[in-house]
Amino acid sequence: MATTTPATTVSLKLLVDTKGQRVLYAEAGKDFVDFLFNILLLPVATVIRLLTKEAMVGSLGNLYRSVENLDDAYVVSKTNKDTLLKPKYSPTSATNVPLLLPNIQSSAKQGFYRCSGVGYYSTRCLSFYADDPTATCPSCSRVMNFPATLVKPPNKSSTSSSSANDEGGYVKGVVTYTIMDDLTVTQMSTISSIAMLSKFNVKQVDALQEKVVAVGMKEGVELLKASLQSTTVLTDVFLSQKARKKRCK
Repeated sequence: MATTTPATTVSLKLLVDTKGQRVLYAEAGKDFVDFLFNILLLPVATVIRLLTKEAMVGSLGNLYRSVENLDDAYVVSKTNKDTLLKPKYSPTSATNVPLLLPNIQSSAKQGFYRCSGVGYYSTRCLSFYADDPTATCPSCSRVMNFPATLVKPPNKSSTSSSSANDEGGYVKGVVTYTIMDDLTVTQMSTISSIAMLSKFNVKQVDALQEKVVAVGMKEGVELLKASLQSTTVLTDVFLSQKARKKRCK
């Protein structure tokens, strides 16, 4: 399968009830659904950093700030503190997931080290590796600051059929998906669309309007924030502030 660069903007088609000033549902392709599902992989501390502590609802922001402000003298190790505040994750743990959230990971690459392994203990020394150049070898007690090279296995050959079906991400791209205002995701069908209009008690079809929006990183962060605060996520993010105020009256 050829490697492609994940998109930084995706398109979303909204069905808006202009009278009620709400988004009834959205039609989306695989790319947007993959982005939504990928949110489930985010560590809590990463979500707090993306939204900033002040934007968090509830007490998690205070919990994060407590660890941040705690004097290092009371922490077992600096590494443990960073593990809590800056947990490692890959924004694209699944291939080809749109990059709709900022990458706040450190630009520094993970390094691996070993001791020089010279002398009597050489063979045993070479059995130990560390990700911190200040670590000491369990065998000879030397500092393990000799860079080691991480070797990746060769790409496994795959059949043409499996390569054609491997789209990356989480869902298949052969269908259109329905995203409800509360982010419920289902496979779209004509029957379900009609049923939803009945469910929403839409009596004036001429009040319905299709609206195509572009979703980039700004909207991605807003979607993440709204998903933690609201059950009307699409309306909150994509309708104007004036329209939301009118809806709430």
